[in-house]
Amino acid sequence: MPTDTSTSSLPDSMLAIVTTGHGGYECLETQQRPVPTPGEGEVLIKVLAAGMNNTEINTRLGWYSSTITTATQQASSAHDNADADAATDKPAPPEGGWKGETPFPLIQGTDCCGEVVALGPNADASLLGKRVLVRSCMRSEGWDSLENEWMGSDFDGAFAQFVSVRASEVFAVDCDWSDVELGSLPCAYGTAENMLEQAELKAGERVLILGASGGVGSAALQLAKRRGATVYAVAGVAKHEALADLGADRLLDRKADLLELLGHESVDLVVDNVAGDNFPVMMKLLARGGRLVTTGAIAGPMVTLDLRDLYLKNLRLLGTTAWCEATFPNLIRYVEQGEIRPLIAASFPLTEIVTAQQQFLSKGHVGKFVLEPWA
Repeated sequence: MPTDTSTSSLPDSMLAIVTTGHGGYECLETQQRPVPTPGEGEVLIKVLAAGMNNTEINTRLGWYSSTITTATQQASSAHDNADADAATDKPAPPEGGWKGETPFPLIQGTDCCGEVVALGPNADASLLGKRVLVRSCMRSEGWDSLENEWMGSDFDGAFAQFVSVRASEVFAVDCDWSDVELGSLPCAYGTAENMLEQAELKAGERVLILGASGGVGSAALQLAKRRGATVYAVAGVAKHEALADLGADRLLDRKADLLELLGHESVDLVVDNVAGDNFPVMMKLLARGGRLVTTGAIAGPMVTLDLRDLYLKNLRLLGTTAWCEATFPNLIRYVEQGEIRPLIAASFPLTEIVTAQQQFLSKGHVGKFVLEPWA
C-alpha cells in the first residue's frame, strides 16, 4: 500500500460490486477486492457516495451493441423474464460496451464523491484530505482529440469503497452539499452541461427537455435556466411539481401531443435523451436553424428521420459524448457559488444495488439515485 499521511492506516481489502459480464442482475457480484494502489500521478479516493446512471445498466445489458434495438427497460425485462439458465447460456454481444468490448470483470460506477486518502508518486499533494469529485469523462489523448474514456466503463470505477484515479481528473469542492448530493453530480450534470455548451444555448432561447425528471433531464433544466433560457419540460404529470420547483416555464405530460400544444417551429433547442417513436415530432417542433442535442436513447435507439425537415430548416443534430474542457470546472464553480442544487430521489447502501437498479428502471422517481459504499 502507498504511504498515507491523512489516516493512520488503510485496509488491504474493500467491498466492491463487480460486474462479471453482459446479462441480468446475476452479473452483479458483491466481492472483497484488494484496495488499489495509486500509480504514477494517481490518488487513492475513499468513495463516500456514487451516483447511479443509465450507462451502468446499459453496459451490463450489452445495450450499446447494434444488435439491440429496444429501449433499456425492454432489454432489462428480457433478462428478468428469462429463467436463470437461459440468462446464463444466452450469448452476449462482445461489442456490447459503448466503445466495443467491455473489460469484464469490471467495477462500474461513473459518479464519485470521495476523500483523497493516499497519493501515488508525483500526484498533486494539495488534494490529500480533500473532499473531491472525479471528472467521469476523461480526454485520454488531450483536448484536441475526441478520444475519451469513462470511469466505470473503461476502467474500474466507484461502486467500491476505494478507487484510484489520475489526479488531473480529481477536483476539490468546497460547499455545504452532503456526500450523497455531491455523488449525484458528475455524470448527469456533466453530460447536461456539455450538451448545452456544445449546442451553444443562449439566453432567451426556447428549450424543450424530454425526460426532464431524470438525472440528466433535471440537470439540464437547471443549467438551461441558469443560462437564461425558457424551458419546456416533458415528464409524467406526477413529477410536474418537482420540476416546477426547479424553474420549468412550462410543463408538458410525456403522453401529450407536443406538436398540438406547442406548434410547428416553436423551440430553438431540443435536449433529447429519450428518442424512440416520438423522435420525428422533434424535427417538426424545431424552428429554422434549431438544434437537437442527444447523448442517450432510453426509449429506443432506432428512430425515423425525415431528411426534408433537416435540410429545409437548416437544422443541426448533435451527438455528444466527449466533454469539453470547460464542462467540469464550470460545474464545480456553479456548485460553490450556489447556482444549482441537487435533486436526490433516494440513496441505498452499495450492497442493495440490485434493488436500486430495479427501482431506477421503474422510472417513478425524480432526480438521482445514489449508492453509499460505507452504509
